Order: sequence, then C-alpha cells, then structure tokens
Amino acid sequence: MNHEFLHDVLAGLRLPQKELSPKYFYDAQGSKYFDQICELEEYYPYRTELSLLPEVARELKQYFMNQSITGIQLVEFGAGSLRKVKPVLQELTMVEEFTAIDISGEHLKEASADLEESFPELPIKAAQGDFTQPIKLALSNATAMGFFPGSTIGNFSPEEALRFLRNARTTLGDGGYLLLGVDTKKDQQMLEAAYNDSQNITARFNKNILIRINRELDANFQLDQFEHTAIYNQKLGRIEMHLRSLVRQTVEIAGEDFQFDEGETIHTENSYKYHPHEFEQLAAEAGWQREGLWLAQNDIFSVMLLHNAEQSAG
Repeated sequence: MNHEFLHDVLAGLRLPQKELSPKYFYDAQGSKYFDQICELEEYYPYRTELSLLPEVARELKQYFMNQSITGIQLVEFGAGSLRKVKPVLQELTMVEEFTAIDISGEHLKEASADLEESFPELPIKAAQGDFTQPIKLALSNATAMGFFPGSTIGNFSPEEALRFLRNARTTLGDGGYLLLGVDTKKDQQMLEAAYNDSQNITARFNKNILIRINRELDANFQLDQFEHTAIYNQKLGRIEMHLRSLVRQTVEIAGEDFQFDEGETIHTENSYKYHPHEFEQLAAEAGWQREGLWLAQNDIFSVMLLHNAEQSAG
C-alpha cells in the first residue's frame, strides 16, 4: 500500500471541507482521461497553447541567439504526454538534453519512447517524481530552462505556486529560465464549459480518483452516489472541481469510516486564473523576472518566459 497516498487521503477527508489532492488524478487511467480532455472542443487551454507554441519557440530561439546562449538543458515539469514540447524542440535546435519529470511513471515511459522516435539524436531522460517538491538535477554547462505548459500552475493555490516557483529557481540554478502556460481570467460561461464537457470525460476523470482509492487503499466508494461538478469562484479567481454526494452515506477507507451528508462535496481541484500582471507579480515575489509574454487572441491564454537573473553570492 502507498502510505503517502493513504496519509494524504485520510488527512484530506478528515477536514471540515473534505478534499483530495489533484496530483492523485494521474494514475495511468487518469492520464489517459486527461489526454482525452485535451481533445475536447470545450477545453480551450490545450489547443490555444499548442497553437501559440511554434511562434513562442521561434521567438525564443532568436532571443537566446541574441543572448549568445548556444546550449539549452530543457526540463519539463509534469510532463504528461510530451505533446507540447515537440513544437519547442523543433524550433529550439540549441537544446542539448531533455529531461521529463512526471508523477505517472507508466504514462511517462510511453510518452518518452514516442518522443525519442521524433528526436532520435536528442538525449532524453525520464524521471518519475513529484515535481512540486525540490528536485536535484545534474546540471550541465548549458543554460537550464524549465517548461511548465498547460496552465498546471493554476492547480496550485497562490501560496503553493509561489513555493513551486521558488523551488524551480533552485532546481534550474542561476541564470535559468522558465517557460510556462498561464490561463487567464475571462467569461464565466467559457470557463465553466471547459470543465463541464458535454461528453462527461471530465466527470470520469474526476471520479477516477475514487476508483484509485478503492483499488489501492481498500475503500468502498460507490461511484454512482457521487456526481462531478465544476464552478467558477469569481471572488477567488478559480475554477473549483468537486465530487458531490447524492445521498447520505458512509464510506470506509483502510478501516476508517467517513460520513457524507446529502449534497456534501469533496473538493478535488482548483484551477486558478490570472491576469498577466497578476502572475508577473507572483513570479517576481519568487525571484523571477519576466522576459517575454505571448497572448492568444482575445487574451484567452498566456505563455510567459521568466528569468532567474539574480546571481548567488560567491
């Protein structure tokens, strides 16, 4: 039994507002569901960012040439299916090594093998791990650049995002860069449609965490007694995903009982949205400075380049 998983699930469900960490969505099945979500018409972040990245990569290449940077060590945090990095690698010919970090080892292995076929000359490393924690990399003499696409930064609270950004500065070192996707604040209807798709794939993705708890932690969640819901909390600037109990019920996990009232929810994920100036301010608090900003049509999504320009003493 995964004791960290058990500890986190029990701790989350003991809270007055029950919650589960979204990092546990991504077992092999959850990762496949997320890939399906990315193909949905309603889910604008994926296709919008993907359409921006070729232009971003071309301009990045020119920027690095102007900075006399001839070698890049690229590191993708929360790599998933490794689709977003392809247009970056096609343009950034100065990438000398690529490391993909993801919590789902099986999914990462498959994706890395596919990437190796597309870029046979590029050294590719796959590292299974929790990228929200500090990571030690064997840094080469090349300039390190982190890649964190897909607005995954929005799954963190602002405090957690600040911690991630500080950890990334440590991981990537002095002079390092971070390229990341940040979803923007916009029309509530567009936001909520993206997380309540007509094919109910997001609902299956959300409920899959209960299937995983049943399988791995000896629990007895009845899936048909919970429903998926996603709402935009305008005050906090975030989409909230919940699993709502349809009846009064008791669920047992590893011998411990948890009571649910009818209508009570488990809060499974947030997706924070930022105006570019808001995110730039958060990044500056973590010690990064903004070097580049790319906005999609109608400002519905942003890609930002950050630079760790501060040099350590010594």
